[in-house]
Amino acid sequence: MLSANSVEQAQAYNDVVVAFEAEPICLQSLFLKQPLEQLGVGRTLFFEGDQAKHLFELVEGVLRIFKIMADGRRVITGFLYPGDLVGVSLRNRYVYSAEAVTPVRLRRFSRKAFEDTVGSSPELRLQLLAYLSDEMAAAQDQMVLLSCKNAEERLCSFLLQRLQRKQEQDRSCSVVDLPMSRLDIADYLGLTIETVSRTMTKLTNKGIVSPVGRHSIRILKATMLSHLAGDGDECDDGHPSVISLDKARRRH
Repeated sequence: MLSANSVEQAQAYNDVVVAFEAEPICLQSLFLKQPLEQLGVGRTLFFEGDQAKHLFELVEGVLRIFKIMADGRRVITGFLYPGDLVGVSLRNRYVYSAEAVTPVRLRRFSRKAFEDTVGSSPELRLQLLAYLSDEMAAAQDQMVLLSCKNAEERLCSFLLQRLQRKQEQDRSCSVVDLPMSRLDIADYLGLTIETVSRTMTKLTNKGIVSPVGRHSIRILKATMLSHLAGDGDECDDGHPSVISLDKARRRH
């Protein structure tokens, strides 16, 4: 009977073989031949401080990543979507907890195999560096959001982030999916749930957004939303400009 260490070593070896057979050209391609796993709503993928034995690619659904403060408060640091990598870090332990907002499907890859494969590929090393740089830039943007913007600006910036993600697939799309709860949004924006609800109602009453079912809203006045977010740049067609949308970065 194989020991736990032997099983992990065999899995890591198999992951390396799979990675090279797939001739990876991007970080996500490392996960292509790994089996799909499912995670139910509210289930935890891993906790902050757990040993980081695996990385994950999110295939379907939404994850929230968060930290628990010393006083017990939860601070959500981001939301992850299909195509995002989870648990990428240069540390041996996870630096945040990850939990399913919706039913999730994902693939896992051995961290050791990931490091070995990326280490042998200059192209993948550059992609990993770019990925980590994007995460750092997103964290800096979040610090600016929380330290320099009022409640309305924070919520409008958050909605612009969601709009940008949708418009990466369809430039004309104006419906934003919000599968997370109002409490999730509040914990991400450093607000109370009452403030989030009150501000969303205010935007609705102004005709800037309109509810679409339980978990979506339609952006009716994207230019005004951008203005209220404190970004201000506009295109002649009335949509936020690319520069304005870039300020509301894709991740988180």
